Amino acid sequence: MSIVYDFKENIKKEELDMISKNINNGELVVFPTETVYGIGADATNELAVKKIFEAKGRPQDNPLIVHISNLEMLKDLVYEPTETEKLLMDTFWPGPLTIILKSRKTLPNAVTANLDTVGIRMPDNDIALNIIESCKKPIAAPSANISGRPSGTNVKDIIDELEEKMDFIIDGGETEIGLESTVVRVIDNKIKILRPGKITKEDIESVVKNVEVDKKVMEAIKDNEKVISPGMKYRHYAPKTPCTLVYSENNQKLVDKILEKSQSYSNTLILSTTENIEKYKEYNHINIGSQNNLLEISHNLFSTLRCIDKYNAEKVIIEGVKPDGIGLAIMNRLIRACEYDYEFIK
Repeated sequence: MSIVYDFKENIKKEELDMISKNINNGELVVFPTETVYGIGADATNELAVKKIFEAKGRPQDNPLIVHISNLEMLKDLVYEPTETEKLLMDTFWPGPLTIILKSRKTLPNAVTANLDTVGIRMPDNDIALNIIESCKKPIAAPSANISGRPSGTNVKDIIDELEEKMDFIIDGGETEIGLESTVVRVIDNKIKILRPGKITKEDIESVVKNVEVDKKVMEAIKDNEKVISPGMKYRHYAPKTPCTLVYSENNQKLVDKILEKSQSYSNTLILSTTENIEKYKEYNHINIGSQNNLLEISHNLFSTLRCIDKYNAEKVIIEGVKPDGIGLAIMNRLIRACEYDYEFIK
């Protein structure tokens, strides 16, 4: 049974000290960031890190992201960053950007999945930063969920799923963004986006011109293929109910195709944008947010995916969004939630 601390209004020092003491003793804590909640452990403690994999049922070849609270922490973890990497840090840290850096091999192999790189980020959340500062240790933290399920963005969902597996859960309220961080790697001053997030290709191009999106962002990865970023390889973010993703730039074609597909099932649930919700009124439906406010959709996405199974539908049909800006991150998560069952209509 987890101990739940309420930090929504303020960070309580006595409880913070207790949490940091227990993290340093090898225990796990669920804590909020600006993206999603994470399951945190002392990144330098191999036994503690292995507890994360056990709690989540996470494959061992899926590396973890390490969270820091200041740039001094980098010195023991990675080799000297390049000028391009430093520019990204100066521009986007603290914030939802993870940078894959050359590891000094000072962290347990469980953190890095035996790779010579490690993903590092500095979260933009006072609770997360205070925990790291109090521990005086980097914190390894994947999203707070059972592996393959939607990431946790509020404590209620996390308690339902992880209460028996965690030592402490910190309630910081709903997370701001609702999607995991953007993950990038810099090679020869060229930036490749391995996992899209709130920080978009366009955001990065505002400071560094040579940016590309890895083609695997929208594709499945083979089982025997190594990955250097979480969120690339395995079934992710998925409810138990089978889902199909449909998208077209032509809104009428999009609606017509969803209605056509819905007729093939006795009990269909449709995840719709605000603009089209009335067109699906003959079916069970959930409004995921406006096409004109993709931040609203990203904020709602995982909590919506988590409630799908309550409808006991035979099939869920999800209305996609334009894969530009943060829309690319939304579509990346939806494709994986649908286990690559999608149809894009011209």
